[in-house]
Amino acid sequence: MKRWGPHYFLTLLLLSATLAASVWSDHRAPVVLAKPIDSIGTQIDGWTSAGNQQLRDRVVASLKATNYLSRTYRKDRNTLDLFVAFYARLRAGESMHSPKYCLPGGGWEFSDISTVELPANGRTAKINRALIRRGDERQLMLYWYQSEPRIIASEYQSKIFLVWDGLTRGNQGGSIVRIMLPDRPGASQEGLAFATQLIGEVQSCFGAGNRKADPVTRQ
Repeated sequence: MKRWGPHYFLTLLLLSATLAASVWSDHRAPVVLAKPIDSIGTQIDGWTSAGNQQLRDRVVASLKATNYLSRTYRKDRNTLDLFVAFYARLRAGESMHSPKYCLPGGGWEFSDISTVELPANGRTAKINRALIRRGDERQLMLYWYQSEPRIIASEYQSKIFLVWDGLTRGNQGGSIVRIMLPDRPGASQEGLAFATQLIGEVQSCFGAGNRKADPVTRQ
């Protein structure tokens, strides 16, 4: 008689949880933001908004986001691009578009990617830091996944917590947050300082200004 190992039961448990979360999420109302994404401050850490951009229709269609914010900030002669895509409800098996899969389609190549720590509402969170290039253009990119209860670097963990939060909280909404600025001396420090303040701005959109998000620090 064949014996089933622990990996079999773990896989069965994950599949069952995914199915349960998917069924449960279909009966839950979509997350409603306390404030719209475009209410994110136009003045952040010395950077001033230079205006919002509209994405092309085909890009918007591929994102399948509830809404998004694409905005350029300026400080002196330097520029910083912010992108936030918010999803009011994500079902199990679906995921937000990872830059690691989207940007190569636009000709960008990743030359380095790692995680970095930064303060987040009195705690420490990990976000992704990557160097990307397209021809002679080099950019520094910071990105992470943020919901009302969590800040997550790993897209794989974001999927796991999607299932968990769907079962325990009924919370199926979330966002991907991305910052890009030209790779130059001091860019990393400036980007991280901007990101530290931006996390609080995004949390306020979720109505979590008085509640600490749960940073996930392990990859």
